[in-house]
Order: sequence, then structure tokens, then C-alpha cells
Amino acid sequence: MGIIAEFKEFLEEYKVMGLAVAFIIGVAATALVQSLVNNVVMPAITPFIPGGEWQKATLALGPVVIGWGAFLGALVNFVIIAFVVFLIAKFVMREKKVTKK
Repeated sequence: MGIIAEFKEFLEEYKVMGLAVAFIIGVAATALVQSLVNNVVMPAITPFIPGGEWQKATLALGPVVIGWGAFLGALVNFVIIAFVVFLIAKFVMREKKVTKK
């Protein structure tokens, strides 16, 4: 068996093309959710953040400065992405929960 045939078999067996498509869609969806968080969700939360700028919100504990505003944005971003993955697993893939016997 030639190296080209082995490579084609590898691509088919491990479904590399499907994985590549899923990765590209995941990157695009992540960019979309990040834009949603940065441009829609966080501006709505900004009035409740002291100083008004969520990306620059910090907490100073002596010499240590914690940038909690950017962390909050990343946390909201993660929660939305995790929820979308949950919905995909639940409705699109129609996976059933495994029950204990």
C-alpha cells in the first residue's frame, strides 16, 4: 500500500475533514460570541461597574492589582459558549443521559 493510499485511509478512518470543519465553525462561533459579549452584553452591564469601563475595571489590594473587568468579560464569554455546546449536545445530537442501574 502506498503512502498516499495510507494517508487517504487515515483521513477517512479518523474523519479528519469533519473535524477540520467543526474546528473552523467553532472558531467562527467563538468570534461571534466574543463580539456579542464585548459589544452587547458587557455594555449593558457597564453602568453597574464602578468607573464605567468594564475592560479596565480593577481591584487594588496593596501592590497587587487584579483586572477583574476583563476576567468578567471572559467568564461571560465562556458561559455563553458552554451553554451553546450544551444545547448542541442536547438537541442536535439528541444524546440521552446515561442512567445508573
